[in-house]
Amino acid sequence: MDNEIDAEALTALGHPGRLAVFRLLARRAPHGVRPSEIAEALDLKPNTLSVYVTTLTRAGILTTWREGRSVYYGIDLKRVGALVDFLVNDCCRGRPELCEPLAARSLQRLAAHRDVGARNVLFVCSGNSARSQFAEAILNSDGNGRFRAYSAGTKPNRRLNPEAVSVLTAHGHDTVGLKPKAVANFQLPGAPVMDYVITVCDQAANEDCPPLPGLPLTAHWGIARPSATLGNDRAAAFAAAYVAIAERLERFMALPVETLDALSLQNELDAIGAARVSGKGA
Repeated sequence: MDNEIDAEALTALGHPGRLAVFRLLARRAPHGVRPSEIAEALDLKPNTLSVYVTTLTRAGILTTWREGRSVYYGIDLKRVGALVDFLVNDCCRGRPELCEPLAARSLQRLAAHRDVGARNVLFVCSGNSARSQFAEAILNSDGNGRFRAYSAGTKPNRRLNPEAVSVLTAHGHDTVGLKPKAVANFQLPGAPVMDYVITVCDQAANEDCPPLPGLPLTAHWGIARPSATLGNDRAAAFAAAYVAIAERLERFMALPVETLDALSLQNELDAIGAARVSGKGA
């Protein structure tokens, strides 16, 4: 990248509104997001969003594509990676620890503890009343001690969804003591340090939450909200959400996380989130 392009990219990110769009898309990367969803999540008028994404696209930071009749925006990961390389090589003199000691220490922690003990995994959805609870229960039950699973909500409900409790019980999980918790609980001193944070609903992924200690690897495994289904199909929607999460976790548990490096793990987590799930099964 030349200096003019670098300057254009940094200028494009130097506006609070454009930066908010970039950060939302970064949280959803490598997946794309519809303009209507971005506007709703950030409370932007459509014409304001259009101005923001035009500037970011012109700077090469965003890319756009169509799937059927829908338009999606996403981060140009190669371009952003080149911008980060510029900042490290040019501004930090090739020594990232000079610019960001916390990041450097956290990456060293990840490498040093790759083959020690169980990995901590936090599953996040908006209410922490169904999908993230499914993920926590399944991984703790089937992870063979390799993982310690937790769950939390960005806006936790007061109690678990009764239909979610029925599904958990039907699959043999003990629901005694389960209750929705806030993500903020895992930012407190003494909270377990996470190795992975996985959002399982789009609403939670769209929200701008402070990063958790330790710079865990993150991924988005969007699962449709079962409580949005009405009528006779509602129970089936909860059952399908459980199975869809179980299918993704089956792939996750098959990964040799003890030996994969951070970049390979990130690629695998993203691939799991992008894979189609049947939502069918026992």
